[in-house]
Amino acid sequence: MTVAALTSGTERAISTPRGGRAPPGAYLAIAACVAVIAIMAAPMALSFLASIKTAADASAVPPHYLPQALSFENYAKVIHFQAGLAAYLSNSGLVALMTIAACIVLAAPAGYGLARFAMRGKEVAFLGLLAPIMIPYQALLTPLYLDFARVGLVNSHLGLAIVHTILQLPFSIFLMRNSFEAIPREIEEAAMVDGCSAWKRFTRVFLPLAVPAIVTVALFAFINSWNEFLAALIFMNRETSFTVPILLVSVRIGNHGAVDWGALQASVVISIIPCLAVYLALQRYYVSGLLSGAVK
Repeated sequence: MTVAALTSGTERAISTPRGGRAPPGAYLAIAACVAVIAIMAAPMALSFLASIKTAADASAVPPHYLPQALSFENYAKVIHFQAGLAAYLSNSGLVALMTIAACIVLAAPAGYGLARFAMRGKEVAFLGLLAPIMIPYQALLTPLYLDFARVGLVNSHLGLAIVHTILQLPFSIFLMRNSFEAIPREIEEAAMVDGCSAWKRFTRVFLPLAVPAIVTVALFAFINSWNEFLAALIFMNRETSFTVPILLVSVRIGNHGAVDWGALQASVVISIIPCLAVYLALQRYYVSGLLSGAVK
């Protein structure tokens, strides 16, 4: 649930006809919204506060929730850690962009075909495409690693993007299929009367109407690829190839093997910023695209 959705829901709850007094249920709705926002925002606020503490203050027992003194040494450590923050960010960004492109290129035509073409066994094929969702992806990493090692895709950003695409593609196809099915048949029939082939109907009619769903697929692919840890840990073994989640694991080890909580929380804050920026930029498309893909 987004902040905009919460706000609009609150406004509807407290609005009253004829300027009358708001019903008691409206105040309960406001309190529930505030509680949900507080629960979701509290971990991020605590991470940020821990990131601006000194190393001793961040490791203090009992913990200090507010920093005793402001310090940005944790961010400096993260920026210059091993290969450098810029390398980790660029690696994650490259893998995420390749994952987004692959998911859209593969999911859009597959969803269009499953939604608009009559074929024998279509529902069985659709269930087969969704079957990987039911399998823990951790069980697939060992055979994937062995196969990728044979073709030289281990320690490759392309190989990692393929893994992320495999993990994300079933949901992307599901969303695109439902979005195409939600488009009225009359629009397709009008395009057929105008002489559009199946490919032209797909590129000139359906794709523009499915932009919210495409943006939703891209957003999910970006967030899941950006935050994916286990596959990146298994398939990458060079510091210069590591992604941001590997940075979070590596930077947390401080002196004498102790956990450097300040540096860890600083890297957490930095890793959140791209996801938050992308989500806020695409929020209005995400809401409508998710609804169009969920309701037939």
